[in-house]
Amino acid sequence: MSQELLDRFDRSLLGEGKSPRTRTAYRRDLTLLTAQLGETGLIAASPGDIRKSLARLHASGLSGRSLARVLSAWRSFYAWLQDCGEITATPCTGLRAPRSPKPLPHALPVDATSGLLDAIPTDDVLAQRDRAMFELAYSSGLRLSELANLNLNDIDRADRLATVLGKGNKTRVVPVGSKALQEIEHWLAQRQAQAGETALFVGKSGKRLSGRQIEKRLAEWAVKTGCDRHVHPHMLRHSFASHLLQSSGDLRAVQELLGHANLSTTQIYTSLDYQHLAKVYDDAHPRARKKDPESGQDKNKA
Repeated sequence: MSQELLDRFDRSLLGEGKSPRTRTAYRRDLTLLTAQLGETGLIAASPGDIRKSLARLHASGLSGRSLARVLSAWRSFYAWLQDCGEITATPCTGLRAPRSPKPLPHALPVDATSGLLDAIPTDDVLAQRDRAMFELAYSSGLRLSELANLNLNDIDRADRLATVLGKGNKTRVVPVGSKALQEIEHWLAQRQAQAGETALFVGKSGKRLSGRQIEKRLAEWAVKTGCDRHVHPHMLRHSFASHLLQSSGDLRAVQELLGHANLSTTQIYTSLDYQHLAKVYDDAHPRARKKDPESGQDKNKA
């Protein structure tokens, strides 16, 4: 009976123009539900049965995101059953998948960030451009789109400020560090652009660099300079926020500089700060040091 229902549901999805990949995913998630329900069966399942099935999957290690996807497939199936007259009410009403914890942003350590930026050479025009570009991204905590969309007149060199167009077309003014400003000055002395091109950073063609081109250049420099991880422009923004918060502890200021509408978005960087403090504590506190199981000595001294 269950297999017949799944076949009928699949045909309805095909009729709606759903892709083979989507249909395969729905069948997989519904087969999972069938296994969870056992003898109860799909038609007779109650809200309690669906809730227990979700709980068991959660306990087995399925993430909140995966559970949300699974529940979405189940909802679609039971809505279809209700439309077909097979059931009078869907058992998925009011059910929500448990939330997954927000992943922590990936930030580079201070020395790794400085090492990467300092290793970009200055004896080549494009390398100088990249050095100026990534110094500015780290100096001012810019998003990739903000960096790519900067124009010449957005940089106020006298007051060391940059005017940035952020998410939701909101404009903010951010400080530009002395190192970034110095590299921008070197780049502007060599910049060659097509007539009328207003972009601050241009490529060989003299036209504005795209976000994808900027991403590619940073990834290449990370490899050339011996960085031990993949580096993308947003990692420089994360590094800016994490390093500034570690030094100042001023969450509100970091929020303003990043252009976050809600403080809760910025608060995720406090987790990175706590991780740093926890490492310092574990390495330094005499009662926190881990013991070697064989010698009984501090691992730091062994």
